[in-house]
Amino acid sequence: MKKNDLIPLTITSATAEGSGVGRTADGMAVFVPLSAIGDELTVRVLKVKKTYAFGKIEDILTPSPARITPDCACFSQCGGCAWRHITYAEECRVKQQRVRDAVERVGGIQTVFRPMIACERTDRYRNKAQFPVGKDRDGKTQIGFYAFHSHRIIDCADCALQPEQFADVIRVTRDFVNTYDVSVYDESTGKGSLRHLYIRHAEVTDELMVCYVVNGGGLKHEDVLLQALRSQLPNLKTVIFNSNREKTNVVLGSKNRVAFGDGFIEDVLCGKIFRISPFSFWQVNRAQAEKLYAKAREYAALTGREHVLDLYCGTGTIGLTMADSCASLIGVEIIADAVRDAEQNALRNGVKNARFLCADAPAAAEQLRQEGIAPDVVILDPPRKGCGEALVKTVAKMSPSRVVYVSCDPATLARDLKYFAENGYQTAEVTPCDMFSRTAHVESVALLRRD
Repeated sequence: MKKNDLIPLTITSATAEGSGVGRTADGMAVFVPLSAIGDELTVRVLKVKKTYAFGKIEDILTPSPARITPDCACFSQCGGCAWRHITYAEECRVKQQRVRDAVERVGGIQTVFRPMIACERTDRYRNKAQFPVGKDRDGKTQIGFYAFHSHRIIDCADCALQPEQFADVIRVTRDFVNTYDVSVYDESTGKGSLRHLYIRHAEVTDELMVCYVVNGGGLKHEDVLLQALRSQLPNLKTVIFNSNREKTNVVLGSKNRVAFGDGFIEDVLCGKIFRISPFSFWQVNRAQAEKLYAKAREYAALTGREHVLDLYCGTGTIGLTMADSCASLIGVEIIADAVRDAEQNALRNGVKNARFLCADAPAAAEQLRQEGIAPDVVILDPPRKGCGEALVKTVAKMSPSRVVYVSCDPATLARDLKYFAENGYQTAEVTPCDMFSRTAHVESVALLRRD
C-alpha cells in the first residue's frame, strides 16, 4: 500500500479523536476522519506508516445505519465537534465502549459499567467559549476556532454548541474591530493587541461575562466597545480585560482589569449558588454537571458523619454540593483565584463545615496525611493528565473507605484505577457521562472501595 492508492475499507471501530478505523486484508489499520462504524468505503491513502495508515473518504459505497447529514457549516473544519455525522445514540454507544475499553484493556480492571448518562440537550449547552481573533490573508477579521491540530482560525459567526447570545457578542466585537481598525495578535511576530474573546454565561441567573484577552493593558476606544456591549446585551453583568503579553499557547494571562461590573457572575448548581470569575473552573454543561455530581454524591454515600477531602476542588462545586451531608469538608486547589471563589461560595451558601487550601493536590494530600487527617471519603476531579502514581499512593495511605474519581479522560482514569488496585483499592463500578455531546470528549465517575 502506498500514498494515493484507492482501497476498499469497512469501518469497524473509532478512535478517541473521532476517526473511524478499518483494516485492510492483511490487517493494517487505516484511520479515516468523518467515517462511521459500519461504513463501507473507497478510501484514498494519504500516508503510510509501518503498522498503520491514514486515509480520506473517496466514496461512500454503503453508509453506516448510524450516519446522518451534518447540520453545521463549520463541521469538519474547526476542531470542535467530532460526531455531527452520526446519530446521538451511536455517539453514546461509541463513548461508552471507549471508556470500557480503556478501563479493561489499559487498566486491566474488570468491574461493573453502568449505562451512559446521556445529554437531554445536545446543542446550545456550553456556557463558556474562547475564540481566537485574527486576520486572514485578505485582512478579513476572523473570530472562531482553531482548525484541528493547527492554529489556523476557522471563522464562525454562531456555534451550535453555544448559546445564541454568544453570536451577538461576536458580532459586536467584529463590528468594533472593523470600525476602529483594532490590531489583532499575530502569533508569528508577537505583535498586535486583541488575542482572544472569552465569554461565560450563567444559565440559571442569565448573567453574561465578556472577557477580552489583550497583548497589553487594554484596547483603544474601549469605551465605545463597552457602550456597544451594554446597549445590545441586556443581561451583561461584567466586562474584563485580561493581559497576556507572553508568546504562549495559554489563552489567559495572570492579570485581570475589570472594566464594567464586579468581575464575576453567579450561577446555581445542585441548589447552591456559585461565583464564577475568569479563572474559575466551572462545568461547561451545567445541566449535565448536576447529573454527574448526583452520581458522585450517590457513590460518596454520605450519612452526615464522614470527613470529606475534595482534591482538585476548583471553585468548590463538587464538595460544596455534598457539604450538607458530611461532618467536614476540606477542598484543595492550586489556582488562588479559584480558592477565593470557593471560600466566597461557602459563605454565600451558609456552609460552615468547609475549609479550602491553595496548594498542589499531591503536596497538600501528603501534608494532610502527615498532620494525621484521615478522610472517610476522598473526591478526585483531576485535569486530563489524571492523578498519577504519587497522589494515588498518598490517598491510599490515608485509608479512606471510599474514593470517588471524576475523570475527563478514559486513558488516565484507567491508568490511575490500576495504581489504586496496586494500593489496596478496587473499582466497584464506573458510570460514563456525556458532558460534551457531539465532541470527542467523555467523562466518567468511578467508585473505589478499600479491600
